[in-house]
Parts: sequence; C-alpha cells; structure tokens
Amino acid sequence: MVPIPYCIDHLKTQPAWIIFLSSLAVFSIFKKFMLVLQWVFRTFIRPEKDLKSYGSWALVTGSTDGIGLAFAFKLAEKGLNLVLVSRDPNRLKQISGEIQAKYPEIEVKVLEIEFSSDLAVSRVNGALKEMIQGLDIGVLINNVGITYPGAMYFHEVGENIWMNLVKVNVLGTTHVTKAVIRGMIRRGRGAIVNIGSGAAIVVPSHPLYAIYAASKAFELACRYVDQFSRSLYMEYKHRGIDVQCQVPLYVSTKMAASVAFVEKPSVFIPTAQHYVEAAIRRIGHESRCTPYWAHSIQWFFASILPDFLLDTWRLSIGRQRLL
Repeated sequence: MVPIPYCIDHLKTQPAWIIFLSSLAVFSIFKKFMLVLQWVFRTFIRPEKDLKSYGSWALVTGSTDGIGLAFAFKLAEKGLNLVLVSRDPNRLKQISGEIQAKYPEIEVKVLEIEFSSDLAVSRVNGALKEMIQGLDIGVLINNVGITYPGAMYFHEVGENIWMNLVKVNVLGTTHVTKAVIRGMIRRGRGAIVNIGSGAAIVVPSHPLYAIYAASKAFELACRYVDQFSRSLYMEYKHRGIDVQCQVPLYVSTKMAASVAFVEKPSVFIPTAQHYVEAAIRRIGHESRCTPYWAHSIQWFFASILPDFLLDTWRLSIGRQRLL
C-alpha cells in the first residue's frame, strides 16, 4: 500500500494541466453518479403525493381507452371522484358503470365532447363549465390526443387530418385547462398533468408522421403541450397549482397498435396500467418528466446519439409502416 504522504508529494510534482484535467474527470464522474442517484430516487424511492390533498375530484379527458382509461381507474382507486370526458357516449356509460361497480364509494360524472368538432369549444365553455361548477376539481389529466391514421408523406396528408390534430391536441388541452384552472386558483391548490409525446421531444424528428412544411402541425402540437406546461408550472406554482408535462414513449394501447404496429407489451413498451402506476408517482413534482423507468433510459441514449442517426432511424421505421 502506497503511503498517503507519498501520493500527495507525487501529485505535487505533476504538471498543472494534468491536475486540472484529472480534477475535471473526477468532477464529471461525481456529477454523473449524482444524476443516477437522483434518477433512482425520483423513479423508485420518492413517495407519491396524496392526490386527495389537491381536491376530491379529478377530471380526465380521453378517458375511455388507453392511458386515459388507466388513469380513471387508478384515480378512483386513490379515492377521487371522477369527471370523465370523451367522444363516445356508449363507452363513457360503460366505463362509468365499471368504475362504480368496482369502487361504489366513488361518484362519476360523464360528458361527451368530440374535440375535433367545431362545437368543441362551446361544449367546453358551456356544458363542461356547468358540470364542474361547485366541484372540488383537484387533478386534471389532459390526455386527449390524436395522430395520423398511418404513416404518410406531407403531400398525402389531408387538410382535415392536420386540422383535427391541432383542434384536439392544442385547442382541446388549452380550453379544458382554462375551464378548470380558475377553480384551482380560488382554492389555492391543484395538479394539472398534460400528456405530451416523445415524438417531438425525445427524438429530433418524426418523419412520415409530422407536417414539416407550412404549419408543422404534429410537431407544433407536441412542443406546444410541453412549453404550455412548463410555462404554467412557473406561473402558478406559487398559487399552489402543480403543472406537469409527462412525456411517454410507446405505450401498449390501441393507438400505438394501429399507428406504430405495437403488438404486445415489453420491457420498453409498458401496458397503460403499468405506465399510469409510474405516472401517478410523479404528479406534483417536476414540470416535465418521463415517468416510466425504461422510457427514461431510452431518452438518455437518444440524447447522446447524433441527430442524423436518430433521423435516419426514424425515417426507416416510417417507411416500413408505409408498406
């Protein structure tokens, strides 16, 4: 074993630039180690917030399938009454009955809104505001969203497709948030979760699924949700309202199956239920997060790869879906 005094004397004899570079290397390793510890704490150890402390009701859009449906059941399990919003009245009635049968103490209200309709804004400002008036809406899950029906080049995208995308993903989220946040401000508490997309945040491009000329509708919608959430997080945190953008990658849902040919869950593609279990633990903390542990690992590797490799890979996947 080398004596410590010898090590100190040896270090003193080294050129200053070697000592500087060695110090930088040690600092860099320490920083990465701390980031890993932080990730482990946030993902697996940090206790989740008591969602009932925000209020006794939760509102979920796009609540009859996939992530929205999983959120509805999980929030009911947490003891929150529900306002479920979706475009399918039959599914709303069915899901409401299933939740009340499983959790008889939970009250459920349903409202049909087709967010791609020209009447959607008036439905939000009329029927939705009337329904939630007097309700202690503490949690809002803005989950409603659509994408292309399949891979296609820009010149193949019909105007109705990208117009509906903007109506649902941008206008729907904005108007529902505005309808709910006023009550949260009065009560001085609330949590808003906007479900974003890794398509415009994790990867640099999403060819054959985004309009990259003129309006850039899909990219705009995804980035809008992200920036909208982060801005509201800063604006309203001092008022007791926690705003968060959650960024999932592929989740095993009907939408993923039809658009991305996701046939079954895997380590990197969780079920909607597994995703929501992770998502619930992150509500009320960071302004933006990727709740599912495997998704965050994918995001890390995507962040260190050159953009041209990711762009080429995404384009090859899109072309395969054209076949």
